[in-house]
Amino acid sequence: MPEFPFESLRRRPDVEAANLFAVDAGDRLILDEAAAALAVAGPGEVVVLEDHYGALTLAAAAQVSAGADIRVYQDAFSGETALDLNAADLAGSVPELVGIVGAYRHLPLGAELLTGARLVLLQLPRSLAALDELAGTVARFAAPDVTLVAGARIKHMTVAMNEVLRRHFGELTVTPARQKSRVLVASRPIQGDASVETWPRSVVHPDLGLTVCAHGAAFAGTTIDIGTRFLLDFVDRMKPDATTAIDLGCGTGVLAAALALRRPGLQVLATDQSAAAVASATATMRANGVADRVRVVRDDALNAQPDASAELIVLNPPFHIGSSVHAGIALKLFEDAARVLRPGGELWTVWNTHLGYRPALTRIVGQTHQVGRNAKFTVTVSTRR
Repeated sequence: MPEFPFESLRRRPDVEAANLFAVDAGDRLILDEAAAALAVAGPGEVVVLEDHYGALTLAAAAQVSAGADIRVYQDAFSGETALDLNAADLAGSVPELVGIVGAYRHLPLGAELLTGARLVLLQLPRSLAALDELAGTVARFAAPDVTLVAGARIKHMTVAMNEVLRRHFGELTVTPARQKSRVLVASRPIQGDASVETWPRSVVHPDLGLTVCAHGAAFAGTTIDIGTRFLLDFVDRMKPDATTAIDLGCGTGVLAAALALRRPGLQVLATDQSAAAVASATATMRANGVADRVRVVRDDALNAQPDASAELIVLNPPFHIGSSVHAGIALKLFEDAARVLRPGGELWTVWNTHLGYRPALTRIVGQTHQVGRNAKFTVTVSTRR
């Protein structure tokens, strides 16, 4: 068949911009290193982990014979959506790829995803904890002869990644660099290592009266990042008459748990697009005894929430999209918060002061006041018009 049309892939529903790409040299190098194994792979033997926008899954499906049954795990909900949209586009525009939509399926990280896998393709996560959980899960459930082909841009890789993989695999090969990318090939999984920590991990923070649980890919892990910690100082001031609240981009669920603990009459929705965050937040609610008052859901921003339905939203927005510093993700979250807030509802936001989000919050949500500021962060409350 003709060369795979990488140039057709898009990032949507993620932010799209001239400096943001749906495929990079790391994807291409992973696929090149795995080409021989893909050519002989049987149905159900290929698994793809952390495919950003579908390049690995769809190009692999184009190389594997009919009935490929590629199993896929992506932490980001927007990545899953992008993969499905790209598959549909290719099926409708490239005759040779008409069956690609049915060539893969999404599964959670675990036994169903990896049992019997003989080839695993991985876009390396930047977090060592995330890599540790992924590699450990592959080693635990995949076939004994599995080969893990993991790659990324060199600027996002560290030597410590090699050591993480060596915890779970008996053999590791580091390939030569190409186009500022590199691949790590791991084989001979080490199973039954009692020293390997289980997930999620859990830490008690006595100063805040909170227990935080975290899977490997959850932002800040079991720590409480300093922006969230600053926002916690204002929990009692957040729309005191509210009976419902949303923790948007909840991460491990620190804000949601604190709201539920300190305001017993409040029903809280915690939402995040990260599968690891949702699993972490669910465990955090159980650990703090508030699972009956906090519902945790996986969603792209607030897509599943109706217009004008929320009284209070709290948000510590990210300022990175993948490895790129970009305001687009914060603006997307502000816009969704504005849509979901009722007139008079409040959005409480903490942000790095140098980002200067106040004009955007005023324009998108409504009148915005600064309620707190320290050496690094600003806390604002925006009232929906």
